[in-house]
Amino acid sequence: MKNPDELRRSGIAIAPGVAIGPAFIIEQSGLPVPEYTLPAAQVEKELTRFHGAITKVQKHLSQLRQKAEGLTTGAEDMTLLLDAYKGMLSGSRLVRGVEEIISGQHLNAEAAIQKQTAALRASFAAMDDAYLAARGEDVAEVGNRLIRSLLQQNYNPFADAPEGCVILAEEITPADAALLNPDGITGLATVLGGPEGHTAIMARALGIAAISGVAALCHGIKTGDTVIIDGRKGEIIIHPEAATLQAYKQELARKRQEEKKLKALRDVPAVTLDGAPISLQANIELLRDVEPALESGATAIGLLRTEFMFMNRPDLPDEEEQYTALRDFVTNLDGRVLTIRTLDVGGEKIASALGEDGNESVNPALGLRAIRLGLKQPKLLDTQLTAILRASMHGPVRILLPMISSVGQVKQVRARLLTLERRLHRRGIKLKGLPPLGAMIEIPSAALVADALAKQCDFFSIGSNDLTQYTLAIDRGDERVADLYDPFHPAVLRLIQFTAAAGWRANIPVSLCGEIAGDRRATALLLGLGLREFSMSPVRLPAVKQEVTQIALPDAVAFAEKIMAQTDENEIRTLLAGGPDRGKGR
Repeated sequence: MKNPDELRRSGIAIAPGVAIGPAFIIEQSGLPVPEYTLPAAQVEKELTRFHGAITKVQKHLSQLRQKAEGLTTGAEDMTLLLDAYKGMLSGSRLVRGVEEIISGQHLNAEAAIQKQTAALRASFAAMDDAYLAARGEDVAEVGNRLIRSLLQQNYNPFADAPEGCVILAEEITPADAALLNPDGITGLATVLGGPEGHTAIMARALGIAAISGVAALCHGIKTGDTVIIDGRKGEIIIHPEAATLQAYKQELARKRQEEKKLKALRDVPAVTLDGAPISLQANIELLRDVEPALESGATAIGLLRTEFMFMNRPDLPDEEEQYTALRDFVTNLDGRVLTIRTLDVGGEKIASALGEDGNESVNPALGLRAIRLGLKQPKLLDTQLTAILRASMHGPVRILLPMISSVGQVKQVRARLLTLERRLHRRGIKLKGLPPLGAMIEIPSAALVADALAKQCDFFSIGSNDLTQYTLAIDRGDERVADLYDPFHPAVLRLIQFTAAAGWRANIPVSLCGEIAGDRRATALLLGLGLREFSMSPVRLPAVKQEVTQIALPDAVAFAEKIMAQTDENEIRTLLAGGPDRGKGR
């Protein structure tokens, strides 16, 4: 029977798969609001903090308005509403009232916003006019947005999400994405975000079907309503009719059957048809990720993101806390290599505990982040490096430096390691030697000086996500230019090829840990470019292993030569879709 209420809204496919379940809408409200009195000397700083929140919310509303302008229906209503919200953030009674409360009562910004919002809502309600009462709700909405902007730590938006639900939200921040649990959340849809942002990468790593760029996402839907996320088409189906629901349930059943077949490859060696061993490793972020990685057949951890220790908290982890966390990873791997990437906070992954150096830059992707931040804050870097050195006493560890752009940066870190080794020795902690030190090749300048970097590094790891972003000048988290982001662009592929060749000449390992490592369409191409190590989300590893075992290296080389001869990225994608000619390259 047809359901006349079935709604379909399109967005951008960011994580493949299908999810069916009750919607769980992440509201702007519902945050615990702290209240405390400020010392007189802190009042000006608190006003600055409040104004910073206003700027962030205005920027966010502008993004939503641009998205709303693309609606086929309801565009005018939505843009007018968002304009009204922005108007409340400029010299309004709300803003003036909060400033007066902070200045006069020395109250913190969150509590001042809550107090002024309540007063304005009461004032509107007292007018006994339905229209004005609705304006009171608009004030509350803006107040909640400001509070949410101010409160980004110690908050889990998914804490009350029921098992098997589908999350709907305007935006999932990188800090929030670290809290996603695939055991309870099956799907994700957002208004903002692109296919290569951190949230999208996390969704793919966890096997959560996800889409973004959906205008008016939560209109006409409430928490508990049945929804379907199609992460292949980039579509959300709200109130699906019976036939639609049945078709997608059958698709889920087929997917589970395919996954079962791939799991059978777990103990099969990743060896090409002509006998070349290939190392398939896993990218992980949390200790809970280790078991799924090993179950997928990963022989090592090619990338441990350490940002989890710095997010969702108001302070910085000390050496002992970092050492304990990293030691647990090492011991759980039972002798397998753990590649630890040093702190990559900055850009889209903001940690409030870093103070001003952790604040968002004018251009975050090009600002103070990753190794740049570590070298500017030596204590921050030294603390993490010391914790890594101590953890290396429990098993094989490699140190990976993000966003390297010059040989000098690697030399500085190696000098720091030697100093820290001596300090540990004085503390009675004797290392068996320094762990291998590697550079992430994710900036064109690093790829272009790969020969020189190879003389200073023990290994390379190509980060194809950022390499694509910086090569093509595309913000990978911006849904408005998402269609321009292409890791198979000829320029990106040539930088990968150049880096692989530099590593081969220097006889150092070169792995690829970006998203295309887990794209089975790219496996033959990457093998043909000379890569023999791949690190990916565990859910992608079985499919890539299947591709490895079905190709001979001469065929892969012939396929790569054919693709590298192309200058049109569309032609490259056509060739990738067709796959290599097997048996003809020998």
